[in-house]
Amino acid sequence: MLVVAPAFLDVATAAIAGTDVTEIVVLGGAPDGATSIAELFADPIEQVAVDLDDHTVVLPYSSGTTGLPKGVMLTHRNLVANLEQIRHAIKYADDEVALAALPFFHIYGMQVLMNGLLANGVTAVAMPRFDMVEALQAVQNLKITRFFAVPPIILGLAKAPVVDDYDMSSVRQVFSGAAPLGAELAAEAGARLNCEVVQGFGMTELSPVSHCTVEGDYRPGTSGVTVSNTESRIVDPGTGEDQGVGDRGELWVRGPQVMKGYLNNADATAATIDDDGWLHTGDIAIIDEFGHMTVVDRLKELIKFKGFQVAPAELEALIITHPKVADVAVIGVPDDEAGEVPKAFVAAVPGETVTLEELQALVAEHLVSYKQIKTLEVVEAIPKSAAGKILRKELRGR
Repeated sequence: MLVVAPAFLDVATAAIAGTDVTEIVVLGGAPDGATSIAELFADPIEQVAVDLDDHTVVLPYSSGTTGLPKGVMLTHRNLVANLEQIRHAIKYADDEVALAALPFFHIYGMQVLMNGLLANGVTAVAMPRFDMVEALQAVQNLKITRFFAVPPIILGLAKAPVVDDYDMSSVRQVFSGAAPLGAELAAEAGARLNCEVVQGFGMTELSPVSHCTVEGDYRPGTSGVTVSNTESRIVDPGTGEDQGVGDRGELWVRGPQVMKGYLNNADATAATIDDDGWLHTGDIAIIDEFGHMTVVDRLKELIKFKGFQVAPAELEALIITHPKVADVAVIGVPDDEAGEVPKAFVAAVPGETVTLEELQALVAEHLVSYKQIKTLEVVEAIPKSAAGKILRKELRGR
């Protein structure tokens, strides 16, 4: 059985050829040959027992700090606790109208927008996908007070000429998440819209918020303070020693929002959450004298493309299958619009020439569009440590 949204019925029908799928269920009304999900509904049953602490209620997928996507087991209590934890930072008035244009399958959209707005009685204006003009029209016509965004959207708010054609005076705050937002870009957008443009920090594994900017307490470039009922540590990744105020180190987080673990992956869980319950984020950060946290570098290898996680290992495992590729490494390189884009370094098989178009065709056949390689550099050899680990820092240094 395959369950799909109506827009994907034709693709699903073609996709099941040669598989064991015998029935397609459509979310909503279904044409001949498909089943409407309403046909599956039965009579109500007695409420089953729910263990709020232990039962997994959602299973979003994340690459964690490295590697391939893993199922993140979040419990009822994880989600409810995190909504409560950010109440001190995002304080909604009774007349709030929020733009919910980010995907609800992403933990930011699922928790901060879908669940968070409903839990706080905020009018939520949902969009099936973000479109700048439609968003600006919604702000003007529906008097949006809260504009939730990711850095590429902030870039548009700061620089797109069309913004000047709309009345944005109702917006009280623009909130950015999913990827780091530069202080200069936030200031430019804030000055143009005459409101605060702030950001928070989180991970799918943290349900997702661990740090958030409290209204009226914005400090440029930071992701705000540690949210309620949460502990933060800045730890030297080499020695395990705690660092002082303003010193760099890996950000560790402990609190009720920390995931139960990764589905069927005890090793990855143990590598991420230690025996004392601290989740190792893989981000290098500082916490200043005001308690504000700033991500300054990345210990983890993930690429953040428009807020989506791209695991270099997944791309490398695919690209190495190309007959002209002898070795490959993938890193993220800065991009004004996307935050980061994937770049491939390739060592070609002797006598062969590898082109960007060839690699893009391979990736397009197997992976979603946001994981597409954007640039290619052909090298004689991929730099590696004595243990065979790719020296991504050396590649980034180029």
